[in-house]
Amino acid sequence: MSVARGTIMTRSYMPGFFEALDGLPETKVKKHFVTIEGEQYQVDLEKKLEIMKNGEENYFIEPAKFGPQIVLKPRPKANMVYPVLMKSEKGYEFLDGDIHWPDRSIEGGLSWQIERE
Repeated sequence: MSVARGTIMTRSYMPGFFEALDGLPETKVKKHFVTIEGEQYQVDLEKKLEIMKNGEENYFIEPAKFGPQIVLKPRPKANMVYPVLMKSEKGYEFLDGDIHWPDRSIEGGLSWQIERE
């Protein structure tokens, strides 16, 4: 019993509370599985979310010292091809040398072409 500002407060405990908690069944841990290259593998939740985000088809199995490892496939580098201003049989003559202002079409002028290797 304690006194606080003239009122009497009593504490009541819940008898059997901790015994009831001990009697509860244990919760089962959810297992997460992914299918990589036709086989199922158990992974943790973070890895499952990462694989779902990128797609299962973008992963492969890499043999490792402590068992197979699920690895993201490297993305192919984009081969960007840009047109280049080159001399051609029939091309443009530009006003004051500005490539944005073609003046007229002439023999042996410049035109935008994609370079071939």
